[in-house]
Amino acid sequence: MRDFSLHIYQRLLDSLQEAGYRFTSFARFLEAPEEKAIMLRHDVDARKLNSLEFARIQHERGIESTYYFRVVPQSFDEGVIREIYELGHEIGYHYEDMDFAKGDPHKAIGLFERHLDRLRKVAPVRTICMHGSPRSKYDNKDVWKHYDYRDYGLIGEPYYDLDFSRVFYLTDTGRRWDGHRVSVRDKVEQAFDLAFHSTGEIIDTVRRNELPNQVMLNFHPQRWMDPYLPWLKEKYTQTFKNQIKYYLIQWRTSR
Repeated sequence: MRDFSLHIYQRLLDSLQEAGYRFTSFARFLEAPEEKAIMLRHDVDARKLNSLEFARIQHERGIESTYYFRVVPQSFDEGVIREIYELGHEIGYHYEDMDFAKGDPHKAIGLFERHLDRLRKVAPVRTICMHGSPRSKYDNKDVWKHYDYRDYGLIGEPYYDLDFSRVFYLTDTGRRWDGHRVSVRDKVEQAFDLAFHSTGEIIDTVRRNELPNQVMLNFHPQRWMDPYLPWLKEKYTQTFKNQIKYYLIQWRTSR
């Protein structure tokens, strides 16, 4: 079975349900954390219809999750956002306003306010999550060195409000589950001695009952598909991007 296909994605969900995990949105977890919980987080960077397909698959299984939307055309779509919300999922803002403002936090917060208001006209928004903006030299989280997102009726941001010594974090950044070396900003310090390369390895660990009890799984749905040619194109495109990001990280580190 090909990795990063919808077939193996569904097998992953089924294995987690069979292992007794409860699925929860990020906001709901902050308010009432379950002992054995999976937070499915989705960064909708592009190919928004892929995210809608994910949301439908989850809805069929009675799963609640969280989708973070950017305000760029390849992500923001009122119809898609509204349908995902009506399927029972949480909608959040995938902010990148420090990048938009070229590092000026005062301009960035003005953009943040406008963009948050635009998204809230489509669906309620209670949590946010930074977009990594790998090609940018600006860290979008830096706006919170000057402002407080809680002033905007928000209750959480994963990189600030999760205890990663207790919550195991897995992300498919780089179209792989061990992509920390090619991730510019989507990485955390955590206390778990676990590493995976493929989705199949995660499934095997779930079936052996060796996955931690509280997990945030971060997906970029544009990377997941069944048709072979688009799947192959995405695979090799991401391999090329990973090489660029790796050298970019090395260059920034050396400076």
